[in-house]
Amino acid sequence: METNEMQDHDIQQLADAIRERRQELGQITSPRMDNLRSIADVLQIPLTNLLAESRVMRGSDLPTLQPYLRTKFKDMPEGAVREIEAHFRDVAARHGININTGPAPGEDE
Repeated sequence: METNEMQDHDIQQLADAIRERRQELGQITSPRMDNLRSIADVLQIPLTNLLAESRVMRGSDLPTLQPYLRTKFKDMPEGAVREIEAHFRDVAARHGININTGPAPGEDE
């Protein structure tokens, strides 16, 4: 099955190329949100993916699981949100992941 969606590594390569070129040209390194939204629309990717991959948004800027689930899945019952959070905590604990801290600087790159 063929897809037109960009893969994560493609997004990262594009974001890096754009950032490097803008730096070479001495252009603004903090693009306007409406421009980023337009780029994400053209690429058919979620804006949050573009923000994260272009390093405009840091991991610490991302929402925790609860507000994410409530925003993304507005009709999800509160009990389901709690169940997903509990499962996530269990999985994270089994893998030695502290859910109260994000990755160390450079760890997720």
